[in-house]
Amino acid sequence: MKRPRIEELDCPVEVRRHPGARRLTLRVSRTRRAVIVTLPVQCDLGEAGSFLNRNLEWVRERLSSIPQPVPFTNGALLPLRGEFHNIVFTGKRGTGGVVRAQANPSGLPELRVSGRVEHAPRRLRDWLAEEARRDLDARVLVHTRALGMKAKRIAIRDQATRWGSCSTTGVLSFSWRLILAPARILDYVAAHEVAHLAEMNHGPRFWAHVERLLPTMKEDKRWLQLYGLDLHRYGPTEHAD
Repeated sequence: MKRPRIEELDCPVEVRRHPGARRLTLRVSRTRRAVIVTLPVQCDLGEAGSFLNRNLEWVRERLSSIPQPVPFTNGALLPLRGEFHNIVFTGKRGTGGVVRAQANPSGLPELRVSGRVEHAPRRLRDWLAEEARRDLDARVLVHTRALGMKAKRIAIRDQATRWGSCSTTGVLSFSWRLILAPARILDYVAAHEVAHLAEMNHGPRFWAHVERLLPTMKEDKRWLQLYGLDLHRYGPTEHAD
């Protein structure tokens, strides 16, 4: 509804009216680093501001527990398939593709992004999404064959609350950020969503399918619970082209 920014908090504040809300509520989105105030339809916006001000300390505490964002900038460190790379914006037209991952004998491997610097964050994000699609296409194919199932298609998105999802029509959706995690984690999410093609629930038969596809599923699921939030730190800045 409204996205003011309170400088004292240094984060977006979203004010939403909800017909089912009976009282003012407040939460902090850990994936988007945003404060969300929900209010009843008849509630005055001034009340929302007062409510937020009364709870600033609570908001600050939760914001302080969220890892700081890492925008796509020259010199930033970014994990790719679990291995950290140094981002290099060359500012020059490239001959080997828009983004090239290459070794660096004197330090971390590099992700070299060619072209105009102002477009580099978007170019890098698009390249990462395509890398995620390539890896997910391969793993989904392996897992669907193992279960004798077929996915209608694969969609790559920037999902804030789910790493993957499976529609009743057989469309599998995944977060591009899975390409930042170790390959086995991307593989686990691919197996998880493929298993939903056979069982649209999280019952015992569903988990049996996942474990059949990926015996390390318990460790991989635990990794996402412990470190998955950290993957949401990385991304283009709000004003990147």
